[in-house]
This record gives sequence, structure tokens and C-alpha cells, in this order.
Amino acid sequence: MKTLRIVFMGSPDFAVPSLTRLAQQSPHRIVSVVSGSDKKRGRGGALSPTPVKLKALELGLPVLHADRLRGNTELEQQLKALAPDLFVVVAFKILPDSLLAVPKLGSVNVHASLLPKYRGAAPIHHAVMQGETETGCTVFRLDSGIDTGGIITQVRTAVGPNETTGDVYARLMELGSGALLEAVQQLAQGTATFTRQNNSAATPAPKLYDEHCLLDFSRTAVQVHNQIRGLSPYPTAYSLLDGKRLKVLSSQPVTLEAEHPLQTLVPGSIMQDGSAGRVLVRCGEDAVCLGEVRFEGKKQMPALDFFRGWNGSLRLKGL
Repeated sequence: MKTLRIVFMGSPDFAVPSLTRLAQQSPHRIVSVVSGSDKKRGRGGALSPTPVKLKALELGLPVLHADRLRGNTELEQQLKALAPDLFVVVAFKILPDSLLAVPKLGSVNVHASLLPKYRGAAPIHHAVMQGETETGCTVFRLDSGIDTGGIITQVRTAVGPNETTGDVYARLMELGSGALLEAVQQLAQGTATFTRQNNSAATPAPKLYDEHCLLDFSRTAVQVHNQIRGLSPYPTAYSLLDGKRLKVLSSQPVTLEAEHPLQTLVPGSIMQDGSAGRVLVRCGEDAVCLGEVRFEGKKQMPALDFFRGWNGSLRLKGL
């Protein structure tokens, strides 16, 4: 088996287990790590490195900074000088064709979905919001498309009905690192196969914007609940209460009996059920019980505690 010269590219914490396992549990040599530049983070505004750079320095690996890839001839020349066999890309930028042509064995990516489902920047969020009961990670060879290359290996995991994106994210970052290690070994041994993706089965997972986070209570309780957990802990689902944002971090779908008082109210209507210790919101079908919430200018707290001290409207408005 050939010992590969690898350039690892990544920035966020999702990529850290992959870098760590590749550095510590494989015989291959990481000749450089490419990550984003140090940025001001937190209230103090002090410059701090990306999680990947921090781990690379801890592992004693050389780091190159890259905030722009397309047209970055200096970076391209630096990478060519390293004579890499393989680029490993985890939660990083889109590589232009000029960089894809550099490594001898091409480039592989760890993507947090079962491709071709959920191609794009936010695969975990979209999978949870859609109520998927299974997801996973795919290691595939990069080409000029967006998450379209041949699949080397996949790893699967069940998604529970109340799991949040944060829960699934934490699990996939570990599962993905194991799948990556397996794929790199196959590439080094010359046994890797590349399964063509079925483009007709592809689904999008675009970057999340404010409109993805605004709740629509005309939908079913399960759909609203899936949106809430799919956006938790970040960027967080919200609705409007007296014109201000009420962020909702957790919920439970509740089946309403035919005679329940909420059945006569419009979607978005709120009912405090103090004896049962819950706050219910009417949906297009059934209701959701609100868990943790955060009102504009207030700290996060249980919904029941917030509404006990609330004297305003008892209707949430969104779409």
C-alpha cells in the first residue's frame, strides 16, 4: 500500500474528528492543512483560529490560510509544490477545476447526507426538517458539480423523532471521520470504486436564510415540530409575538382530542395548560407543546415560565 501525501481542507468543528483520525490512525502523511483565516469571534473581538487550524497546530501540522480559492494563484502554486496525492475536503469551500487538477488521485469530500439526497450547504438541517428517519455521511470524489461525484462509501444512522440537528451533527462528525478513513485506505490500496449518483433522486439542501426559520402554524404539528428541531440549536426557528421574535428551541407534537378548546381557535393560538405544565400552540392539524423559548431581549427559559409572566397577545404569527 502506498503512503499518500494528503492536503486536508476544512474549517469548522465538524471537520476536526476527520483531521484527527487521519493524522493519528492512518499511515498517510498530511503535508498541509488549508483552513480559513483567523477571525474576530466572541464579544471581546479577539482574533481566533478556526477549529481545524487549532487542531492542526496541536497536531504539529503546517497550515495554509485560504478565504478565497477561485483565482488564488498563490495558493495553487503552494499546493502544487507540495506534490500531493490526495486532497481531503470536509466542510470547506467549493474547489475550482484548477485546484481539482492538482492532486494525482483527485479530491474526496465528506458530506453529511446520503447522497444524492440533500446536496448543498445545510444537509443535516434539511434532513431533520423533512422528518427523515435515516441519514448519514457520504465520502465521494469531487468533480466540477455540487456534491455530484462518484460515491466511495456511505455510513448510515437512524434519526429519532425528537432529535435535533445538533444531536445528529455531533453523531455524524464522528461517523463521517470513520468513513473517511476507510475511503482513504481504499484509495491508497487501489481498491476504491466510484458509484455514479442517480441525479433523478437528488434533493437540494441550500444554505439557510431567515425565511427558512419563520414558523408556519397552518402546517401540521409534526411538520412544525420537525422545523423547530431541524433548526435547533442554530439558526433557530421563530415566530412573532406582538411583533417581536419568539425563538423556539424545542417542542413536542400533541394530538388534540376532538373536544379540546384549541380545536375552535385559529392556527398560532396559544393555550397555557398550567396543570399539565405545558404551553400548547394550535397548528393546522393538532398542536405543538413548546419547550425552551427565547423572547427578544430575554434569556432562554421554559415556555411555561415565560407565558406565566406574559400579559400580551396569545397568538403567534408567522407565514
